Amino acid sequence: MTPTAVSHQIRGLEDHCGRALFRRRPRPISLTPAGETLFPVLRDGMDEFAAAIERLRRAPSTRRRLTVSTTNAFAARCLVPMLPLWRREYPNIELAVTGTDAVVDLRSGQADVSLRYAREAPRDGVSEELVRDRFHVVAAPSLLSSAGRKSWLNLPRIAYDWLPGDKLAPTWDRWDLMAGTNRRGRAGVAMHFHEELHAIEAVIAGQGVAICSDLLVNDALASGALRSLSDVTLDGYGIYLVTLRERARVAPIRQFCDWIRGMYSEGRTRSSTWRGPQSQLTSRA
Repeated sequence: MTPTAVSHQIRGLEDHCGRALFRRRPRPISLTPAGETLFPVLRDGMDEFAAAIERLRRAPSTRRRLTVSTTNAFAARCLVPMLPLWRREYPNIELAVTGTDAVVDLRSGQADVSLRYAREAPRDGVSEELVRDRFHVVAAPSLLSSAGRKSWLNLPRIAYDWLPGDKLAPTWDRWDLMAGTNRRGRAGVAMHFHEELHAIEAVIAGQGVAICSDLLVNDALASGALRSLSDVTLDGYGIYLVTLRERARVAPIRQFCDWIRGMYSEGRTRSSTWRGPQSQLTSRA
């Protein structure tokens, strides 16, 4: 504080006490009898505050709880495999993951942080894009082997639900339009799922081909459990980290945000089993 600010603080304290606490003339400044009465009490109180804070800093941390909402698919395929790394760094923060395809209102208290899957940045909080996905046609090698020389275009197609009205959703109709095939608008989907996760499991099991997010099938592509079948890919969505501005400095929230940013920083991998995004990937979650 500046000397002027200190003078104002002292004047305010004297006004509150109703009497002078300092003799200002002649120099040097000294305490009045009222000041001598007040000083040891304040000094001892400040010392007690400092000692109590130091005890808290040295004491074992108590467990805290943090709730993160995200889509079911991102929770299962991306966030959960990373959680051992989170627990290693923050063992005293209990992380509760809420998987939902509904948009969670952070102001309602249902979650502290949201990892939102959206085409554009959400506007109901402070948001930043962590990663953006792209959609590839994929199939299991076992299905391709059983098909022999038959073109994969004739293999059973697997589809899953997207938000109604999203004209840019990565559907088979849109892929056919981009690829210039003659199957657009024709029946050809053998299986349709509500949950994207179920479609991915069906593809890995060799039950058909599907258009999948590289963010969600990255491990399966890297391990050879799935193969990408076409150079024609579709634009995807971003994973946005969303918080409330007024709560951004709350310790568990700040720590989780810093950690998830680090996990998705360029070129960074933190686990031999989790490879992280290898490509730059209407709101869900």
